[in-house]
Amino acid sequence: MCFRGLRGTKFAGGAEVPLLIEVRELEAHPVDFDEELEPGAIDFGPDVRQIADLKSAGRAQLVREHHGKHELIKDIRLAGDFSTRVEMACARCVEPINRDVTNHFDLLYRPQGADAGRSELSVTAAEAEVGYYQGEGLLLEDALREQVLLALPLRAVCKDDCKGLCPHCGGNLNQQQCDCAEPLEDPRWSALKEIKEKLKTSS
Repeated sequence: MCFRGLRGTKFAGGAEVPLLIEVRELEAHPVDFDEELEPGAIDFGPDVRQIADLKSAGRAQLVREHHGKHELIKDIRLAGDFSTRVEMACARCVEPINRDVTNHFDLLYRPQGADAGRSELSVTAAEAEVGYYQGEGLLLEDALREQVLLALPLRAVCKDDCKGLCPHCGGNLNQQQCDCAEPLEDPRWSALKEIKEKLKTSS
């Protein structure tokens, strides 16, 4: 077993350098990793902001698979856990909310194009989520970015009874009751309303 920081660990005050899991090293032995990535080290896009260190630990190992009689594929199996805290907007009132995110992952990465034209995955691939890597290895940041985003709810709300925003003025209805006028009546209902009034007067 080999335990070390991955090549390119971001040192305090230093430049950001990718954390690369190299195939050539995995050919010699599995690699155990234990990394802490500070906020800003990974770009999660405009809707998610990391507000605590992203801690991740696990093991990467090489899995050799035969595709046909002569082709040998070098897969990277990545298994471990991560935890962090993120800020995102409430889906109803768009106020910022914080969420702890933690999960276990067991992933299989194949060389780009290895499964082209193949309709079935191997037994090993069936046991894990399958992704693809290019070049000399896999960037740990890419795997963690994907796993954090997948662990987040599609529509996070600040509380179950969040009232959201007023559709007219955009005010937050959780903070105050707005004084907007009632919405205009749909003209398509006017004919039915007239019939209802006639029935009242004739009875």
